[in-house]
Amino acid sequence: MKTLIAFFSRADENYFGGALRYIEVGNTEIVCNLINEMIPADIFRIEMKEPYSPDYMICIEEAKKHLREKARPELVRYPDSLDAYDTIILAYPNYWGTIPMAVATFLERYDFTGKTILPLCTNEGSGMGGSEKTIRQCAPGATVRKGLPITGSYAANSGESVRSWLDANGLL
Repeated sequence: MKTLIAFFSRADENYFGGALRYIEVGNTEIVCNLINEMIPADIFRIEMKEPYSPDYMICIEEAKKHLREKARPELVRYPDSLDAYDTIILAYPNYWGTIPMAVATFLERYDFTGKTILPLCTNEGSGMGGSEKTIRQCAPGATVRKGLPITGSYAANSGESVRSWLDANGLL
């Protein structure tokens, strides 16, 4: 079984339990790096050609506009194929109760029939939101398992939760 960690993450100014602060590595990327230390997996960063603003308040308005318009922002690059992977760990921040639209762009490009998607969502209190449902809509044919919500401000300390989730999904 071969695993891919596909993730969307944003550094710059971020929200942490009521306060804004600048970070150099996004919370989702921090968790994906922990996963990559625990299991053998390839890793792919989902990046938009036109990234969101580094200013948090502008970023959330851009993300809201993308969601309202059902935008599919163009990505910097795409994997040639996902055929070699049985399992995809799909990691992303919760944007307006669901996945960032760049993640939808990624999902809709490939056929996920027969593949398992393990969603992982960083957030500051909104959990998985409706993201698992959105993933099922964007990746018909995939088995979408119960996701793991991680509070972003605790991303660096999420190792035990991540390890338990990976174990429960047969990856350890």
